[in-house]
Amino acid sequence: MERDAMLICPLDYRYGREEMKSVFSEESRLNSQLLVEAALARAHAAVGNIPSEAAEIITAKANLECVSMERVKAIEAETKHDIMAMVKALSDQCGDAGRYVHLGATSNDIVDTAAALEIKAALEIIERDLDTFICTLVKLSRKHRNTVEIGRTHGQFAIPTTFGFKIAGYVSEMMRHYERLQEIKKRACVGKMSGAIGTGAGFADQFFKIQENVMKDLGLGIEEAATQIVCRDRYAELVFLVSLITTSCERYATEVRNLQRSEIAEVAEAFDAKKQVGSSTMAQKRNPMLSENVCGLARIVRSYIAPQMESMILWHERDLTNSSAERFILTHSMALTDDILAKINNVFSNLDVHSENMQRNINASNGFIMAESVLLTLSAKGIGRQNAHELVRQISLKAETEGKGLREALLENAEVMKLVNEAELDAALDPNSYVGSAPQMVDKVTAEAEKLLGKRIV
Repeated sequence: MERDAMLICPLDYRYGREEMKSVFSEESRLNSQLLVEAALARAHAAVGNIPSEAAEIITAKANLECVSMERVKAIEAETKHDIMAMVKALSDQCGDAGRYVHLGATSNDIVDTAAALEIKAALEIIERDLDTFICTLVKLSRKHRNTVEIGRTHGQFAIPTTFGFKIAGYVSEMMRHYERLQEIKKRACVGKMSGAIGTGAGFADQFFKIQENVMKDLGLGIEEAATQIVCRDRYAELVFLVSLITTSCERYATEVRNLQRSEIAEVAEAFDAKKQVGSSTMAQKRNPMLSENVCGLARIVRSYIAPQMESMILWHERDLTNSSAERFILTHSMALTDDILAKINNVFSNLDVHSENMQRNINASNGFIMAESVLLTLSAKGIGRQNAHELVRQISLKAETEGKGLREALLENAEVMKLVNEAELDAALDPNSYVGSAPQMVDKVTAEAEKLLGKRIV
């Protein structure tokens, strides 16, 4: 049977980008484990436990050219132990120096430290994704700094805002994720080289120096009080972080989907009219497919929070209940996060913004979105905020019942017209003059984004 006919995971053929998926490939994992073994040999040599020549040989042989995946799998088929298969395959390549491979270590010293290398590489990709997406949002926010649209609460018209300010909110949220990512590096990119249950007994009185040398060599932090494994609260925090990031992406994608509704039509995903098909039967359809895809995949990422939390709870110093689950959790959550960030960036970097429809919807509100502005204007005339609120509320309800706009109803109300003249009323009813400090907040947030990323965004 051909390999393609055996594929059952959509990550294999439909979702995820190659750079991120390659970080978690079998070959990459084996290579990372070999790098850890080589670093261990060098650490032993540095403290005089093994000849420096042996460490040099092990380092020279600890690569995929010398230790093939095929050879490791063949040994594992016999031993039923993946790390011992790798150790034997490497030892066989090293001649007499092979007797020093894996000296004093336990399997999870290698597994978890190699996983930390994978996490480090994955976070570098996600950091780059966040940088790109923040820049896209900053440009869009500045472009539409003054583009007035209706804000909505409970799915209903609220008061005016600007589209640029809406996007500035997304910039601010993504900046927090970027900062969280910087913070999590020191807690998630952590390995161990402390033996069977973390006491370091296998390294005798050289334990601290060996573990320090290995992690410094690999550019990783140290699990200071490990059991047999790196403590899984670190992984749980990591999975929660990518769940936060992807849930934010789902929030933005949901807004695009809502604003692309036929009856709203304020934004739309880009559409290749020459080639793209929206429906197999409704030929006119132009659907927010990427945004919908982002929403669906984000839900999968969130679903990994529970099993990763449960993987923190192991019997005594360890068991295997976390191992099989984490083969799905870490690889899938990272690959999907990268995929989601790429897709949401695609959506917003090519977003069609229909400002004319935003104005159309403002006009369709018949002035009612300006009720707050009117009541504040009336309040300033001396009748008090609560009285003004009740007056405008009663006028609005009556106007809607009679099919009138707010301006017409206000002009007909003697109590209102005793307090303001027509020019003052029209000023209070102008949506363009009632966006508060939204444009200035766009300026502030986007400037902060440039400071955070350390570059000008143009």
